[in-house]
Amino acid sequence: MIRAYKFLMRPTVRQAQALGEMLRDHCSLYNGALQERRDAWRHPSKTSVKYGMQSAQLKEIRAFDPERQSRWSFSSQQATLRRLDKAFAAFFRRVKSGDTPGYPRFRGVNWFDTVEFPKDGDGCRWDSTPHDPVTRVRLQGVGHVKVNQHRAVAGKVKTISVRREGCKWFVVLTAEQAQPQMLPATGSVVGIDLGIANFLADSGGGFVPNPRHGRKAAAKLEAAQQALSRFPRVRRDKRTGNHQRAVEKVAELYGKVRRQRLDHAHKTALGLVREHDFIAHEDLKIRNMSKAPAPKPNPDQPGAFLSNGAAAKAGLNKSISDAGWGVFLTILHAKAESAGREVIAVDPRNTSRECPECGHVSAENRPAQEKFHCVSCGHSAHADTVGALNVLRAGLVRRDANPS
Repeated sequence: MIRAYKFLMRPTVRQAQALGEMLRDHCSLYNGALQERRDAWRHPSKTSVKYGMQSAQLKEIRAFDPERQSRWSFSSQQATLRRLDKAFAAFFRRVKSGDTPGYPRFRGVNWFDTVEFPKDGDGCRWDSTPHDPVTRVRLQGVGHVKVNQHRAVAGKVKTISVRREGCKWFVVLTAEQAQPQMLPATGSVVGIDLGIANFLADSGGGFVPNPRHGRKAAAKLEAAQQALSRFPRVRRDKRTGNHQRAVEKVAELYGKVRRQRLDHAHKTALGLVREHDFIAHEDLKIRNMSKAPAPKPNPDQPGAFLSNGAAAKAGLNKSISDAGWGVFLTILHAKAESAGREVIAVDPRNTSRECPECGHVSAENRPAQEKFHCVSCGHSAHADTVGALNVLRAGLVRRDANPS
């Protein structure tokens, strides 16, 4: 089993400068490899450039530009080329399936924030001594950087990644572990219904309030973004002190909202995993749910459009993004796997319209957002609780139909 660990790094001023140069040079390598692929395909011969061909050129690239390329780990540069190769593989996979994907794009220095080292000991070294209170990670071209290790790393470290988030630096480790110890069985099963008014409703009648972290920070974010908009857009190395502080303020506020969402998702998922052996949830297509509505041309006035509810849908999309359902479900599946719990996703259609007592399905069963009243048998309950009950029932049926 592979588990990831993320720790805050404490680089010195020179080390932070070297880390920024490392990202810049890997970004240059990524963009150069992308340009080579574009030029080869646009050539009349329609040559296709693969990862193996570009990886074989690394020695020549490092010899040609020793100041910017040869100082960094060879394996990390290979990982950057693999990153581009994966982007092209995903692009062609979507084209083959009939989707409309975007072609891999060039990355700006501010949008290239991660460098991966594929193996511990090859260009990097995780130095965590049990009796040493200070943990360090050694990076080729940077040195030994102090790390704020807030918990122990279990298992053998496989890969190490360096990531920049705003003005902070993090190290991300992946460690291979034996199968963790399973939690004791509780004999409890639950279905959950994700929503906007309440973040989560379970089949037992419980509710988890929606914290709405993004909405609470909206006023501060708006003020910080307005202050940033007064400065012209220039390169990072051309910014004034006030401009740099305005950029860091916006990044700090967004980072705080992101951390709050993650903290809420981890705590909510951990509570479910500890209390229940089986968890069923809706198989939500969040990307489709948050799409903007298609425009409605006016047949009577060419060039004009009818109202399509875009303003209201934009508010709903913002609330969906603020809730963070996708992050929560990812964390829930990961925690359930490590604890030996079972999580099943079910079809969400009609879960809030079907009566759990008589099985009658009708849109009239839900006269209001929070109210459910069956027009056939008269059963009344909270609409989200009814949805969670139907999700649990569908999940149990699916589990019994496909026993492991």
